[in-house]
Amino acid sequence: MPRNRLRLTIYLGAALLAVGGGVGAAVAATNPAGAPAGGKLTATFSTDSRWDTGYQARYTIKNNTSAAVTGWQLTFGLPSTAKLGTSWDAAITTSGATSTAKDKGYNNTIPAGGTVEFGFIVAGKGDPTSCTINGAPCAGGGATPTTAPATKPPATPATKPTTTAPTTTAPTATKPPATTEPSKTTAPPPATGGGGNVKFAPYVDMGLSTSTGLAQIGNGVKSFSLAFVTSVGCKASWFNAFDPRTKHFSDEIDAVRRNGGDVKVSFGGATGIELAQACTNDKALEAEYQAVVSAYNLKYIDLDIEGAAVADKTTIDRRSAALASLQKANPGLKISLTLPVLPEGLTADGLNVVDSAKKAGVDVDLVNIMAMDYGRAGQDYGDLAIQAVKSTKDQIKSLYGNSDAAAFKMVGVTPMIGKNDDQGTFTQSDARDVVAFANANHLGFVSFWELNRDRNACSGALFQCTNIAQSPSEFSKIFAGFTG
Repeated sequence: MPRNRLRLTIYLGAALLAVGGGVGAAVAATNPAGAPAGGKLTATFSTDSRWDTGYQARYTIKNNTSAAVTGWQLTFGLPSTAKLGTSWDAAITTSGATSTAKDKGYNNTIPAGGTVEFGFIVAGKGDPTSCTINGAPCAGGGATPTTAPATKPPATPATKPTTTAPTTTAPTATKPPATTEPSKTTAPPPATGGGGNVKFAPYVDMGLSTSTGLAQIGNGVKSFSLAFVTSVGCKASWFNAFDPRTKHFSDEIDAVRRNGGDVKVSFGGATGIELAQACTNDKALEAEYQAVVSAYNLKYIDLDIEGAAVADKTTIDRRSAALASLQKANPGLKISLTLPVLPEGLTADGLNVVDSAKKAGVDVDLVNIMAMDYGRAGQDYGDLAIQAVKSTKDQIKSLYGNSDAAAFKMVGVTPMIGKNDDQGTFTQSDARDVVAFANANHLGFVSFWELNRDRNACSGALFQCTNIAQSPSEFSKIFAGFTG
């Protein structure tokens, strides 16, 4: 989401984060990817958090000139004891021990004196051993490529969502591991899972440090959408770090349920490999979904489908078949599909995902739209979200042949609060408008990306801040007014 989107989203789908900002009055100097920087750019490595089996890190790229630089490519090497995992805010390819990170388009311009960042997860131990930016040493000048010592203490939050290009994906977010193991001293999870109201369940980047627990960071929020489960091979994994079979986060989920709420676990997102893409047949895929459902006694799951996954017919149909079988094996399991959207409605690819699920026999509870990153900065993002809901309702009505009321009930809406990755803005006033519309038309679900951004109430990197004036948890309190 994301989206997206997400995450960020960039968010993450989006899946998605333009940290660099605008060019301003400076004249842009174009540096084709791979061209020597000539001292224009430097890059610094730092870590956000470390754990026994890996770490989360970032590179901060700085423009040291008086003119904007457009286009960047950073190449770095890792030792044999470390392996690159998920990443965000850069398109990264790896060959052997060397990885090359390129800008994502939305963050290709670095203003004079400005910076951009991208982040990633590493499995194993060992910091980068080499670094070049646009072909020149990351330290600038003719010095031997170096990286800054990774001594930065864990950040809170220590993650970021990811989105791809506007209009095609949303928050969606990449998910680094929490720096604190959940407590093992609380009561075991309920045998049959929760049953709380999940009509409002904001997304939570579970890679953030949650030492205070979901129930506490929610500041009155009862239910949560937990992002994201991706894959390591054809095996379910929390953001390429934890096997859900170990019931990581189960104590936090149990606390939510004891508090009268429940959780959705969201599979996919804008980064990492979605399980349907990693598993080669629907039975193997179903087994991985089932492993997560069983580990947490889930009554609700969410499929955040964006990026390449939303257009891959083979994996779409494989996912649909697996979900239909999963639902038969788990009576009452509610399944939502989270998809990119435009104000004019679902993209053709997104509509195909819903149609495939319907044809496979999946009882789709919700089509949750990533109402964000339209690429229409300057327009009212509350109005655009409402328009997207109306358009999606019409598409669902046409596809399912149901009434307006029934179609509205199948729609969920998830905006990205505050500044979006495309520099559009979703304000508190927009949130009130969307909630009022959702209540008047009895939508099935409302959410937003992302809860930690809301509680931080800060300006800074979009993966952790909304970059608008707000009080902590202000959006949560507004969205909590949704009654269904």
